[in-house]
Amino acid sequence: MLHSLRGPLFMILATGSYLVNDTMMKLATEALPPYQTLMLRGLAAFIWGMPLLLLLGHGRRLPLLFERRVLARNLCETGAILCYVVALANMPIADASALGQVTPLIVLIGAALMFGERITWLRWLLIGLGFVGAMLVAQPTGAGISIFALLALANAVLSAGRDLVGRRVGANIPGMIVAISAVIVVLIAAAVAHFVSEEWVVPNSRALLLLAGAGFFLIFGHFFIFMAYRIGPTGIVAPFYYCFTLWAVISGLVVFQQLPNQLATTGILLVVASGLTIVLMDGRRRRPVPAA
Repeated sequence: MLHSLRGPLFMILATGSYLVNDTMMKLATEALPPYQTLMLRGLAAFIWGMPLLLLLGHGRRLPLLFERRVLARNLCETGAILCYVVALANMPIADASALGQVTPLIVLIGAALMFGERITWLRWLLIGLGFVGAMLVAQPTGAGISIFALLALANAVLSAGRDLVGRRVGANIPGMIVAISAVIVVLIAAAVAHFVSEEWVVPNSRALLLLAGAGFFLIFGHFFIFMAYRIGPTGIVAPFYYCFTLWAVISGLVVFQQLPNQLATTGILLVVASGLTIVLMDGRRRRPVPAA
């Protein structure tokens, strides 16, 4: 049972780390263009992450930062975040996060096709309930399909690709190597996008502090989401991506002083109930049958 909880726990930590990062990014884009914000956050994440990588004793494994499958995973990550940062800067964070909730469904379909993982009808039903719960929490405004909504959907598709490709990264490659590689690849792409399409804006001290914090949490978001899919079956781990919406409620309360309404509360209960039921089902399935 404890073993089956490790993957979901890492996913909960990943979504929490990403949500803190997104909150800080959203605040920073009030003063800076999206790709400049992304570039400065990547620089902060690199400054935080490289010393940590060396402290963990991975200095001799630095060439693995550019291993073929690691790069393929992180190119998907790069495409996803380039889409998402523009959507986030121009949409309510609840709408952007709601559109991102299709990611675990895409991951599950991809895992069934690519890895032959069997998803039972009951598990599909529970995953669907989790998706409904996530939408109740996010409560998109329904203002229509804009280019920014399409970018948020593109982020979901590319994020699913990232997680599926990440499953093929060799077990000999540490999770922190994958995380720092993602930071470097996204940083390079963001720098190119910024200097091609935006004008430099001198950041104020508040924006720099926000981006330093965002970079710190980004490292752990990358690390935990990679490890979640490495150690846990996709069908068990993917539904806990919906915890992103739970963290969003906490962020709304702490940062924006917004309490969840009745629909959001119902959604939270659905997300938690579906995720816990999936874990309990898996634990019961793995439990050895006593000898006669």
